Amino acid sequence: MLNENLKERIARDILPQVQSPGQYIGGEWNSVAKDHRAVRGSLCLAFPDAYSIGLSHNGLQVLYNVMNRRDWACERVFMPLADMEQQLRRHGLPLYGLETCTPLSRFDVLGFTLQYDLCNTNVLAMLELGGIPLVAAERTMDQPLVIAGGPCAVNPEPMARFIDLFVIGDGEETLPEVCDLWVELKQSGRDRESLLAEMAARLPYAYVPRFYRPREDTDGRPAGVVPIRDDVPTLIEPAVIADLDAIPLPSRSRSCAAVRASAVSARVRPSSGRCGSARSRRSWRPPSSNTAPRATTKSRSSRFPRAIIPTSTN
Repeated sequence: MLNENLKERIARDILPQVQSPGQYIGGEWNSVAKDHRAVRGSLCLAFPDAYSIGLSHNGLQVLYNVMNRRDWACERVFMPLADMEQQLRRHGLPLYGLETCTPLSRFDVLGFTLQYDLCNTNVLAMLELGGIPLVAAERTMDQPLVIAGGPCAVNPEPMARFIDLFVIGDGEETLPEVCDLWVELKQSGRDRESLLAEMAARLPYAYVPRFYRPREDTDGRPAGVVPIRDDVPTLIEPAVIADLDAIPLPSRSRSCAAVRASAVSARVRPSSGRCGSARSRRSWRPPSSNTAPRATTKSRSSRFPRAIIPTSTN
């Protein structure tokens, strides 16, 4: 454990005051804890809903397995319930990754999955609890790269102000590419904006909102966005995996009530052949909606037994 002092404070001062404290300590079967000093980079996968909901999400398990098979330390964080959030704010302690209790601000990359719009406000709460500036333009090289993917990333404008880079399409191949490129470019010593511009130019599925502006039609209605730099693409090409069978899936687990759905669905996935190329031939244009998140979502609470993280046997 790299952050024993933070873990001890949380165990002593906070966990006795909250319900279902087991969801905040990590250590599940098949979870992976690595020394950040011994790997190429660190990534925290953030699910902006309760632990009891996010842990059974198969996509999270797949990406967790993909990244931890590489020379990366990949951890997880979930939106804390209201009592835990209150205690973290009261004691001035940051939100952290479950595996090593590392504060979110110390990771190289923080990746959110956007599964439904009602959790957008939870993304903002997690950024704030993690000590990361909410607005992307206010972040420096001292803060992690904040990325987002998932179903709601195809309509990124409601969260465009807060996310550095959206990954459009499948993440099993693109997430490692984004993480590796970010760590590589950081070594150049350049500023954050120039690094993001290079990523936008080199990755066809990457949408970096700061390099685009809204466009209106003749009636004054939103009509999409246009780039403000010549070196970023006008159209974003969604990433599509050509052969799903080539992606290692989590398959080693022990059943329990909290993650039984994940243990079952991990063995059921469409076979290869759903598309003929690694990239979709149809391009994606960022939508024009500028609607900001308005409603705060209350996460559901439940009691659950010790959880299990499915892992690959490949």
